[in-house]
Amino acid sequence: MLPADHPPIPKRKVGILLTNLGTPDGADTKSVKRYLAEFLSDRRVVEIPPLIWQPILRGIILNTRPQKSAEAYAQVWSEDGSPLAAITKAQNKALQGAFGPGVMVDWAMRYGKPSIPERLQAMKDAGCERILVAPLYPQYCGATTATANDKAFEALAKMRWQPALRTLPPYHDDAVYIDALATSIEAGVAALDFEPQAIVASFHGMPQRTLELGDPYHCHCQKTGRLLGERLGKPLIVSFQSRFGRAKWLEPATDITLEELPAKGITKIAIVAPGFSADCLETLEELAIRGRESFEEKGGTHFAYIPCLNASDTGVEMLRTLLARELEGWVSAA
Repeated sequence: MLPADHPPIPKRKVGILLTNLGTPDGADTKSVKRYLAEFLSDRRVVEIPPLIWQPILRGIILNTRPQKSAEAYAQVWSEDGSPLAAITKAQNKALQGAFGPGVMVDWAMRYGKPSIPERLQAMKDAGCERILVAPLYPQYCGATTATANDKAFEALAKMRWQPALRTLPPYHDDAVYIDALATSIEAGVAALDFEPQAIVASFHGMPQRTLELGDPYHCHCQKTGRLLGERLGKPLIVSFQSRFGRAKWLEPATDITLEELPAKGITKIAIVAPGFSADCLETLEELAIRGRESFEEKGGTHFAYIPCLNASDTGVEMLRTLLARELEGWVSAA
């Protein structure tokens, strides 16, 4: 029995914190500038020495790019805010109660709100003595998975009483993930009014230098593409999007690939983004809008973007299975 003057202690819980990249608070230039300043100042994202990079970032990029990005965000913004935040929130909601009454599920963003430190502290205050941090990136990359984990570790470093921590490993080749993707793509293709001649799998790009330094991301993407193609019974065209700056990036580039396909006789395509757990600016604006435009300008006649797994029944069940596996030893498998 606790002494009469002992502070209240919440009942012990296990926590799951879903994490994703982040989003500005609004689709206006000021909000986007604030978001980009945080995102592009991350040493995991831009590995140029700060003495060289920060003057470029503050003097040029943050005075030119936010307006253009804000215009892009405005095309996909909704009453629920940014698609990434709205979908991650929906994934979190769908997983409530999935692991029993003693497991708390929450969500956070690496950049923007709600922040990883804020939600970790809230989970600790609620009694979570064991927390699974789950970066929703199927393919491991230093600029995504690692920086999300870094932020969690940084938050724990400031706590006197730390919860035990686990992190969700990459699941790029997990059969549960590959099957979920295949199920979603097959349903998406079946709903089209045309038969795609090819399926393009577009992953977010990274500088070529990251591969040369040992980051496994490129290999993870290629393996996902190969396994998914085998599961679908047809090879996929793997490409990389969102190039930025003058450095050499992973190839082939998605925009160039889309422009070249019609000349090769491929005028009917479906495009998917297997590396994104939730639709966002890069999928809804860069692929579904600009990708379509560039493909059709070069002679493409039929184009379809098939959504990410998002908070679909298939996507949520995949997450539930992966997370339950990582909770083994902490809670009974659900």
